[in-house]
Amino acid sequence: MIRVVVGAMAVALSLVALASAWAQPVFSASQDPAAGSRVFATKGCEKCHAINGVGGKVGPDLAKSTRPHSFFDVATALWNHLPRMSDRMKQLGIARPQLTAKEAGDLIGFLYTLNYFDPPGDAAAGRKVFADKKCVVCHQVGGTGGTVGPKLDSLKQFASPMYLASALWNHGPAMAEAMKAQGIERPTFTAQELRNLSAFLAPATGRGADGPLYVLPGRPELGRALFADKGCIQCHKAGGVGGDVGPDLVAMGARRSPVEFAATIWNKAPAMMKAMA
Repeated sequence: MIRVVVGAMAVALSLVALASAWAQPVFSASQDPAAGSRVFATKGCEKCHAINGVGGKVGPDLAKSTRPHSFFDVATALWNHLPRMSDRMKQLGIARPQLTAKEAGDLIGFLYTLNYFDPPGDAAAGRKVFADKKCVVCHQVGGTGGTVGPKLDSLKQFASPMYLASALWNHGPAMAEAMKAQGIERPTFTAQELRNLSAFLAPATGRGADGPLYVLPGRPELGRALFADKGCIQCHKAGGVGGDVGPDLVAMGARRSPVEFAATIWNKAPAMMKAMA
């Protein structure tokens, strides 16, 4: 997982890798998005381009595009816009940077992954979600709340949307039983509500509020193996291969962010558990 630290000049988008969090190699040696973020800063890209509103205003905000881009899309865009970018850099007195093949690969990897990440949530709105969805009945944050479930102050992993997704799935049945015993209707979440909730919980866990915490996209070949090993394939197809109980998850054509994924598996969990039983 990596944290985008927004500084005054920042805009540097420095991504600080937490070595203990890696359970697998990060991409290949030739394409590292974390290294690409540093290329974006050191080569001066932020002088003209912003990332989610942080950076220059000369060119477009590179995180605002809603259309998924392949690596080839990004490389093509860089080539097609090169003459105009070069002319603009001359006008602004910006030296045209040179990129090694490694730097180019890393930069494209960084730009490609931008739309994978979730935007930061709103902590104040998250506090309201924590109360309105009755989380506060079972869980404490900052000394306020119930004692049925664990205190969430100590769960530093909640800063990661992947931890959030796995926790909601793994502990969902137990939480549902606890809510039933308390007479609480099991809530559903939109992705934005979960983003806000995570933003509220993150400062309580001791993580600084200097910017959103991101995780890099996973490795598809390991995901394919997990899809089979965890039994997902018995109910769902992926690319036409698998069961017919649930929808074909590739045919849906929906590219979900980590928090959208977490919200979906929480909301669909009762129906999935019933089908699995």
